[in-house]
Parts: sequence; structure tokens; C-alpha cells
Amino acid sequence: MAAELTAPELIAKHRPTLDQALEAIRTRAYWSPHPEHPKAYGEHGSLDAAAGKAAFDALLGTRLDLGQAGTDDWVGGEISPYGIELGVSYPHADLDVLLPAMKAGQPAWRDAGAEVRAVVCLEILKRISDRTHEFAHAVMHTSGQAFLMAFQAGGPHAQDRGLEAVAYAYAEQVRTPESAEWSKPQGKRDPLVLTKNFTPVPRGIGLVIGCNTFPTWNGYPGLFASLATGNAVLVKPHPRAVLPLALTVRIAREVLTEAGFAADLVALAAERPGEGIAKALATRPEIRIIDYTGSTSFGDWLEANARQAQVYTEKAGVNTVIVHSTDDYKGMLSNLAFSLSLYSGQMCTTPQNLLIPREGILTDQGPKTFDEVTADLARAVDSLLGDDARANALLGAIVNPDVKARLEAAAGLGEVALASREISNPEFPGAVVRTPVIVKLDGAKPDAEAAYMSECFGPVSFAVALGSVTDAVELLRRTVREKGAMTVGAYTTDSEVERAIEEVCLEEAAQLSFNLTGGVFVNQTAAFSDFHGSGGNPAANAALCDGAFVANRFRVVEVRHQG
Repeated sequence: MAAELTAPELIAKHRPTLDQALEAIRTRAYWSPHPEHPKAYGEHGSLDAAAGKAAFDALLGTRLDLGQAGTDDWVGGEISPYGIELGVSYPHADLDVLLPAMKAGQPAWRDAGAEVRAVVCLEILKRISDRTHEFAHAVMHTSGQAFLMAFQAGGPHAQDRGLEAVAYAYAEQVRTPESAEWSKPQGKRDPLVLTKNFTPVPRGIGLVIGCNTFPTWNGYPGLFASLATGNAVLVKPHPRAVLPLALTVRIAREVLTEAGFAADLVALAAERPGEGIAKALATRPEIRIIDYTGSTSFGDWLEANARQAQVYTEKAGVNTVIVHSTDDYKGMLSNLAFSLSLYSGQMCTTPQNLLIPREGILTDQGPKTFDEVTADLARAVDSLLGDDARANALLGAIVNPDVKARLEAAAGLGEVALASREISNPEFPGAVVRTPVIVKLDGAKPDAEAAYMSECFGPVSFAVALGSVTDAVELLRRTVREKGAMTVGAYTTDSEVERAIEEVCLEEAAQLSFNLTGGVFVNQTAAFSDFHGSGGNPAANAALCDGAFVANRFRVVEVRHQG
């Protein structure tokens, strides 16, 4: 069957966007081709709000047949954190049939070349972008994110991260020329002459192990990095968050088919309840690349046991903010309150430990004691979340019972500066919505260390009183070195303190933000400019996105001809 999407057409359509992405990763300036505002959609084939909601509703209770090889059963069972049973069923794969079918499509995909692979990936992303409203509801009802966050983080921000990975993948593949004429002089004799051809070749099949909280944002970098470098990709979603990645796989398969490639280059591995296929998949010889976001324990297991694969992990860390001094006390409190509240703290970048000198801090409003700072922060959170409608729009829903249990247990770990409260959601009465808890701990007491040196994922933060800012800097170093951190924040007006904190983060490879008091928050990163994670501390062995994230997904094979 002739391709409906020819390579020249795709290059003409998407090469300008690819070039803009390449320029963005070079300059690190702000750029995005994907609109953040819901009202921007509804033209040029994209779904508006009503059409997107209707498309999502039409999926409920249906069977999502992807037409992939080896389907031997149908599985499902997702229940929205907002209390809705999705009722969508997905293909369950016989891996002994599916994996060979995936591998069979790789030679033609490899031979297509880096540019064609890149523009096919961009066509997939364009079609996903056109259905951002539909994806927003799918992300919302699998992750518990509030709608606007699901729309932005699960839509344009995720698409940006996917495009960023394609740009890095393309840049690394074309670093080596396709061919070279090599001539070595031999004095009076004829030179030695070779024609050399260089081909990027895929490692094998890439496995993307999805997470519950950010299925697209965390899933797209690995998916598109592997696909753009010539690998087939098997997507294993989290059992509670299948739908957004299943829709992604369906669109990818449609585009690949229309472009003349095998649909099975991208496939879904949904699982039966309790089946736990990730370990079995991860150690199969066909799987040569693994992208994983989730718990430290399973990430460590993958790194130790999936020896045949190149493993990229984003695990858990203990994110820290040092509060030493500020010239905008109100702005600092407002910024921290938002950071602690957004999506109920269910982000790998949310601050957990607030390290504050016991004698207090200097501010533009005068000196503030440790107790005053924690009380004022509690009031800032209360003010931010005082209106239930606003609170629901910021907090979303608690994603699973484990987070709720940790939140409830946290109040027993120390003196509560801010108690969590329950909020009802009139639109979704089944949603579990809770405000954050802030617990005060004395850093000098050994029993407090067990709390602040462990990740407590969810809307839980610890205000840790320490003897001095020097103690805070040393605790920051130990925390990042032993537990890892995706983010570090600091507030100080002292240049020496700033240099000391920066030196720790440079030495321990932690991403750092100073004195955020406006509309940029420590737990948010921008594709094409900010690195998400560093790959240099225990929280993650890779960064989204840099050259190292893509370069080892392919190898360059050289073929030499004499004469």
C-alpha cells in the first residue's frame, strides 16, 4: 500500500518546527509551538473544549482496539481519582507474538533516516496536540490533576517535552555525516582511498514504564527519544493511568501506517489486575532501552537487573528549600504556598523540607522567628486555598490511597503548623481532596531525621529548625548526596550564603532556583530551556532533556568501501 503521508510532504510540513526546536535547545530561550490556553484550540482540525469533552465521554465504557499483533485478551479497570469508573478496555499482548512483530518493522524505520523519523514524530505530536482537550480529560481522570493543570501539563507541556527529545535525538544522529571520502597520502605511491558510510542504528525495542501522576509528561520524552533514534517502542502504562498513553499509541500507529511504516513500531502493553508485567518485560532480551518514572525501589531494581538494556530512571528524592533571608517576604510566602499546594504536592519536584535557622530570618518586614515564618506560611496556604472552588482548581484529587495514608500519618511526626482539611468537590463528590499539612521538626533531635530524610510523596512538608544557615547548607548537601533531589530552592540576600548553596548544588548535581517570588515556581520546568533532573544524584540517572538522554539509544555503524 502506498504511503498516504510522503516523506517530502512531511518534511515540508514539519521541518520548520524542527529547525525552531533545534534553535531553542541551542539558545535555551523561551519557545513553544503548543498553546497553553484552552481557547486556542478549535481551528485547523483541532478539537475545541466541547468536542474534546465529547470525544473523551465517547471513550468511556468502550474497547480501545489498537489492531496490534498478539492480542490475547482485553483488560481494564481504571477508576478516576474523581470517582468515575472509566470502563475502557485495552488489548493484552502475547509478548512472544508482539515483540517479534515490533522488531520486524525496525529495518525500514532505520533506513528512513534521522530526518524522516523526526518529521514522522512531529506529525504524531501535531495530531496529539489537535486533541489536547480530549487528552486533558484523560489525564485528569487517571492522575487526579485538576482540569487546567491536566490540560497544560498533560497537553502542551508534555508535547513540548516530546518535541524536545526529538530535537536532541536528531541533533545527535546528524552529528556524524552520512558519508565521507577518506584519502591518506602515501608519498610517491597512490593514496589509500576509502568511501565510508555511517548509519545510526537502533539498539532494539524501547520500553516505557509509565507513571500514575504524569503519564504523558513523563512518558513522552522516552517514547519519542527512542522512536526518533530508530527503535520500536513498547508502552507499559501504570495500571491506574492507561488511557492517555493508549490514546498516544493509537495516534502513533495511525501516523506510522499512513507514512508507510509498520504500525507495530509502537505498541501498548496493558496488564491484568495484579499481573505486574514490568519485571518480566524489563528483563526480556528484546528490550534494549528502558525509561522509568516511579519509586526508588523499583528504579534501583531495574538498574541492577535489566542488564541487557540501557536504563533511564527518574526515581524519588527529597527536595529542599533553604530559607535564610529575603527582600520580599510576602512574595516568598506566596510562592512557597503555591508550590506546596499545586496538585496536592504530588509532583516529583514539590519541595518537602524547608530548612530555616532556629533564630529566624531577616526580611523586608523585619526579623522573623522560626515560629513566625512557619505560622505566616501556614496563613499563606490557608489564604490561597480558603475558597473551595479555587482550592479544587489547584489541588486536584489525591491520586491513590497510599498518598492519603501518608498525609494522615504525617500529623503524628511533629508539631503541626498547618493542619490538612478535607474539601468537597461539588462536580465530583467521589474525589478525595485534601489541603497540605506543614509539620515543624527540630533538626537537632535524632528522631526527627527519620521524617525529613525520607521522601513523603504528597501534600506533606516539614519546616526543619536548624542551628544556623551553615547547618542548613550541610544538611542540604547530605540530603542530595544520600537521597537525591529533583529540585532545590533557596531564599537569601547574602552573597556568601548564595555562593555556598550554589557550590553544594554544583558539586552534588542538583538543579537550583534562587529567590522565586513571582510567577515562576521551583516545581515547574520549561522544555527547551530548563533541565528536569540532572542525572547526577540519586533522584534520577538522566535529565530531561540533554544529549546524554538520547545519544546512547542508537549506535553508529560504519561500512567502508575501497576505492
